[in-house]
Amino acid sequence: MSGSILSVKKFFRAYIAWWLVWGALQAILFHRLGFNWHIAIEDSAVSNFCIAIACLLISHIMQFYLPQRERFGYVLIISILLSFLVLFSSKWLLTYFNTGNQQYIDTLVRSLPIRFGINFLLIACISMISILWYTFQDQKENDARRIDAEKLTKNAELFKLRQQLQPHFLFNSLNSISALVGSRPEEARHMIQQLSDFLRGTIKKEEAQIVTLEEELQHLQLYLDIEKVRFGHRLITKIVNEVDAEQYKLPSLLLQPIVENAIKFGLYDTIEAVSIAITIKVVNDQLIIIVQNPFDATTASTQKGEGFGLSSVQRRLYLLFARKDLVTTTAEENIFTTTIKIPQLI
Repeated sequence: MSGSILSVKKFFRAYIAWWLVWGALQAILFHRLGFNWHIAIEDSAVSNFCIAIACLLISHIMQFYLPQRERFGYVLIISILLSFLVLFSSKWLLTYFNTGNQQYIDTLVRSLPIRFGINFLLIACISMISILWYTFQDQKENDARRIDAEKLTKNAELFKLRQQLQPHFLFNSLNSISALVGSRPEEARHMIQQLSDFLRGTIKKEEAQIVTLEEELQHLQLYLDIEKVRFGHRLITKIVNEVDAEQYKLPSLLLQPIVENAIKFGLYDTIEAVSIAITIKVVNDQLIIIVQNPFDATTASTQKGEGFGLSSVQRRLYLLFARKDLVTTTAEENIFTTTIKIPQLI
C-alpha cells in the first residue's frame, strides 16, 4: 500500500513539473510576441491549467475503461470534445480577465485554431500513453493471476500424485502383516512398528516439497526394512552413494515408487533371491540415481501398467522442472535400469 501511494506521489510530482516547464516555455513565447510578462504568464497559466485538468480526466477514464481495439474511435471523439471544451473554457476565462485589452483579445481569437491543435495533440497523446500504461498493468495482473493459478494446479497435482502412492503401499503392507500374524507374530509386530515409523515420516515429508538426499535415503531405508520382512532373504538391496547426502536435494518421496517398481518386477515372478542395486552420483551438477533390478522378459509385459510408479515420478519431475528427459529406462540382458536426473536448482 505504501509503495502504491509513493508511486502516485511521484506521478503527480512529475506531472506538475511537466506542466510548469511547458507553461514557462509558452509564457516566454508569448512575451517574445510582444505581450508583457503579466499577460504572457496569465495566458500560459489559464490555458495549461485547463489542459492539465482535461488530461487528468481522460487518464482517469482510461484507468477504469480501457477501450477495445475496435473502439479506439471513441478515444478520438473524446479527445476532440475535450479539446473544444478546453478551448472554450480557456477563451472565456482569458476574455474575462482581459476585458479591456482589445489587442490581446484579437490575438486570442486569431490563435484559436492553433490552440485547438495544441490541445488536441496533448490530450490525444495523454490518451494513448494512458491506454498503453493501463493495458500493460492489466497484462501484468493477468499474467500474475495465471501464474498463481498454474502454480496452484501444479501443487494440487503433485499432492494428488504423492497421495496415490500411500494407499497402494499400505494395502500391500497390511496384507503382509496379516499373513505374518499367525505364523510369525514377532515379525508381524516388528513390521507394524516399522510401518508406523514409515507413515509418520511420510506425513512429515508431505509438508516439504524438497528434502535432502540424506532424509530421502533414511525414508527409503524404512520402506526397504518393511519389504525385507515381506520377502525375507529373497530381497537383497545394495545402495552405493558417491555424493554428500546432506548437500544435494530432490523432491520428497521420489525414490520409493522407483524402488517399489523394481521390487515388483524383480521378485514377483521368481522364488529366488533378487538383488536390487541403487547407485547415486553427480554428473554435470545433476543428481543421478540409477536403480537396477533383474526381470523376466517373458512375464514383464503381462505386468506392465499394474502400477504407476515410473509414470508418477516422471510426471512430478516434469511439473517441477518442465523437462521430460529426467526419467529414462533401459532393458538389457534381463537387467532393467531406471535412471533419474535431478537438476540442483531447487
